[in-house]
Amino acid sequence: MLKLPTLAESVIVALNFFVQHQPPRLPLKSFKLPLVVGSGNAYNTGVALFSGQTAILADESDFRHKIKGYSPLIKTGAIKQAVIISASGEKDSVWETKLAKQKGLQTTLLTCRPQSSAAKLADKIIIYDKLPEPQTYNVSTYLGMILSTSGEKTEAIRQNIKKLKLPLDFLNYHAFAFILPDDLAAIAPMIEIKRHELFGSRLSIRAFSAGEARHAKFVIPWEKELVISLGENKYFGLKEHRWQIKRPKGAGLAWAMALTYYLVGRIQAGFPPYFQNHITKYCQTGPKAYGQTKPFDIIVK
Repeated sequence: MLKLPTLAESVIVALNFFVQHQPPRLPLKSFKLPLVVGSGNAYNTGVALFSGQTAILADESDFRHKIKGYSPLIKTGAIKQAVIISASGEKDSVWETKLAKQKGLQTTLLTCRPQSSAAKLADKIIIYDKLPEPQTYNVSTYLGMILSTSGEKTEAIRQNIKKLKLPLDFLNYHAFAFILPDDLAAIAPMIEIKRHELFGSRLSIRAFSAGEARHAKFVIPWEKELVISLGENKYFGLKEHRWQIKRPKGAGLAWAMALTYYLVGRIQAGFPPYFQNHITKYCQTGPKAYGQTKPFDIIVK
């Protein structure tokens, strides 16, 4: 088994880094109805980045379909830009950038690797600093991108997490659910992806916006599920098994990502090392990105 940091440890290291190295500002106002594409949590990062303005979101599965479907607007010039989000600048971002350029779109790549294959193709590149992290974690990569638009103070996020007091029975639960305010909804699917990556079918971790949670997500309460809400929770889960975390003034998407990732990492530390036991084999024999044959690196630098 590899000795790898937990997700919580990676969050703290990333926050320490960004206190000293502020990410570049992303000029959102320069994008007018862009096609925004990313894979996995790069897609969800796109949702977070462009949550305050009009954009068309796509992922590696439907980007070709959306390019085709919106071709009339591309031909008339109503859609002129594509934003490709990829920490590595490799994998699916390469063909996505090529396709966008073939259709005449001005391409901007958000990446952490200025020498990557997609960076060599894109019309414009915005580079974000990152740290070496285990495959799939992508803490510093996407947290840096979200910080570049949210305007939040990294030190305030770090201090808020540092002061957090976990319930004494935190790891006695068999399931966990996160409830996020509606304006922070973009982080919910990012938590779900971390559940898939770190626990697979071994542990239940659910995440919903407050609005989504109203739609029959808690019909069956359980004393073994801890419901963690960022803000007040009047309805979801058993009353004695709710943990309400006060949202500080000015806390936004970056705070929600860092905090929930940190908590998932604390859960990870208290349960068997499922991720550490399986990530090596997955990198060597698991599915590759479309068009790629090289195995994934265990530590992404």
